[in-house]
Amino acid sequence: MTALTLDLPDEKLRRLEVVARARGTSVARLFEEMSSVMLAEADAETRFQLRAQRGAGKESRGLELLGKASRDHDADPRSAP
Repeated sequence: MTALTLDLPDEKLRRLEVVARARGTSVARLFEEMSSVMLAEADAETRFQLRAQRGAGKESRGLELLGKASRDHDADPRSAP
């Protein structure tokens, strides 16, 4: 594991220490958890961008399929409440 030195304002560090204590963990663990969340968000954004690129120019076909699915759903007697 690699050590990382951060410069934080004293007040921010105090607040992080309070949060860490309330959660029964350390400030270091909070940063590890925050980095995991940020990496997961970055991965999700990358997946979204790749899917958006694959679908670029295919919007009308997608809307056509959605319309068909909606009509099929409305015509299916099993779809009634």
